[in-house]
Amino acid sequence: MDLLIKNAYVLSPADGLDGVSDILVRDGRIAAVGSGLTAGAEVIDAQGLCAVPGFVDMHVHLRDPGQTAKEDIFTGCEAAAAGGVTSLLCMPNTVPTVDSAETVRYILDKAQNAKARVYVAAAVTKGLKGTEPTDIEALREAGAIALSDDGRPVIDTKLLQNAMKKAPALGMTVAAHCEDLFLAKGGIINEGAVSRQLGVQGIPAAAEDCGTAREIALAAAENVPVHICHVSTKTGVALVRDAKRRGVQVTAETAPHYFSLTEQALLARDADYRMNPPLRTAEDVQAIIEGLQDGTLDCIATDHAPHTTADKADFEKAPNGSVGMETSFAAAHTYLVKTGLLSLAALVEKMAVNPARILGVNAGTLAVGAPADIALLDLTEQWTVDAERLHGKSKNTPFKGMTLTGRVKKTVLGGRVVFGA
Repeated sequence: MDLLIKNAYVLSPADGLDGVSDILVRDGRIAAVGSGLTAGAEVIDAQGLCAVPGFVDMHVHLRDPGQTAKEDIFTGCEAAAAGGVTSLLCMPNTVPTVDSAETVRYILDKAQNAKARVYVAAAVTKGLKGTEPTDIEALREAGAIALSDDGRPVIDTKLLQNAMKKAPALGMTVAAHCEDLFLAKGGIINEGAVSRQLGVQGIPAAAEDCGTAREIALAAAENVPVHICHVSTKTGVALVRDAKRRGVQVTAETAPHYFSLTEQALLARDADYRMNPPLRTAEDVQAIIEGLQDGTLDCIATDHAPHTTADKADFEKAPNGSVGMETSFAAAHTYLVKTGLLSLAALVEKMAVNPARILGVNAGTLAVGAPADIALLDLTEQWTVDAERLHGKSKNTPFKGMTLTGRVKKTVLGGRVVFGA
């Protein structure tokens, strides 16, 4: 059935759309955008809501195959839809690792009926062990669009270099987890005042920064692109900024928790605030915000990393990671747009337009002919995050109990309403 969205404030920076308008959807695609549209279609009255391109989250852990007690493709996409995310890139640290064409096809086949478009990042090395390369060409042929050993860095620099050299011709994005494992070994939170106060081993910012410097150096030496995952440090921002000024083909992402929370949250000894990279200092948070403002950081992703309540029960032994797709827009709107640090249009660029461009996927636009992937937002609604009411299987959100402003009311995927009454 056709769909007609009436009276929305349509904001699509890629298309120059910025004003009250109607959107006509036909056969799963945008058929028209304009005033006074009529059609024999299902009508959504979006008066008072903002219509933007569906968000593109280029850093998601769906835990499927192998860890489906934490999340699976369907529940992960339920969480995505509730957060206005219509396209996502899933990371390869599953069981088995996404290092074979068979596993790539498993994910893509299962995702066909999910409530978001699932794209696959395959592993650079077999088993994410950093020592033996995967068959990148076979992974691409099976449908993977990106390469990453996320969860770990690629230990062997030569293997990473070879992947970065091969990826452009295959139309693949290399997404780099930047970390020096020797510096990070044994650490569970940021190394600093809070780790000392709690008496736990910390992860120095240098662990991330040394990895970032390595990846940038490779991109510069080979004149090839690289995407830096989850930037959390002030030096990381400076490294990316300098590289861009020098013409290095580097793009970078951060996550909402890195511009809204600091290591002080760890004083509660609650493992839901433990992720890798860890929450840093107020000085790092300020640098992340400045990096978003000046374009050093291209994207806001979530690093959505589900873990069960039992997983997270022991503060010092729990695995790293937090869920984030359902709260990403609200947190970003609250901390960046409502505070005047970033315009709404700039936020849409970082959550939809830029990640779509970096990944080379058909998203981030409301142009006629584009897939009808749309998020309808209430920019004024205040709501308190109730972890138990989140749509994914796991509830390990660092935003639990927080009151945020701005909420996804409906999500449309290929012309079909997948979230919202």
